[in-house]
Amino acid sequence: MTATVFRTRGLTRIYDTGKVQVRALDGVDLDLFESEFTVLLGPSGSGKSTLLNILGGLDRPSSGTVMFRDIDLTRLDDTQLTAYRRDHVGFVFQFYNLVASLTARENVQLVTDVARDPMPPEDALRLVGLEARLDHFPAELSGGEQQRVAIARAIAKRPDVLLCDEPTGALDSKTGVQVLEALHMVNMQLGTATIVITHNAAIRRMAHRVVRFQDGRVLSVETNDHRIAPQEIAW
Repeated sequence: MTATVFRTRGLTRIYDTGKVQVRALDGVDLDLFESEFTVLLGPSGSGKSTLLNILGGLDRPSSGTVMFRDIDLTRLDDTQLTAYRRDHVGFVFQFYNLVASLTARENVQLVTDVARDPMPPEDALRLVGLEARLDHFPAELSGGEQQRVAIARAIAKRPDVLLCDEPTGALDSKTGVQVLEALHMVNMQLGTATIVITHNAAIRRMAHRVVRFQDGRVLSVETNDHRIAPQEIAW
């Protein structure tokens, strides 16, 4: 059996705006597994990004537990959460957050300089198909290439999990497929547990499992027995 990488039980996150309380997560029970490519689907405000932020140690739940393997993330202090993010988690967001004055290689090196067991920046960029763009600056790269640099930066520290929030949201279909191919390659070659938030329901067809959210709850969990390659996705 595939080992569990995350286990949440009764996970709740409430934001107090002063006038009302917003229940972003409402008792989420969910298991996520090593080496799987998981897609989180649901409308805006359904709790997907809140869950991802808690799994990544960027936010804390109001109640409930979230386990990373045998570590209870809810019991970690800020210093321990920082170490957890550094050592175990790679993030990819909709906007690339690259440093404009640094080349692709140097942007990736920002992570490898502080990681415990990093891969060379050149290897990470080669894995996402950018071996010919190592010394190009972000302004010299297309949107899809910039996002692939962001993926290379995230995976260069060899994270256990890769958390992706709308990684193709700002891209057209062609460049979006290129980014999905990079994520697929990382999942297949490195075995990195990859969790992707998307509004594009077609992407679910390349996932091992699809988790549907609504109103802060898990609506359903579906296993996909007939996965397709990213280039086969109809946008």
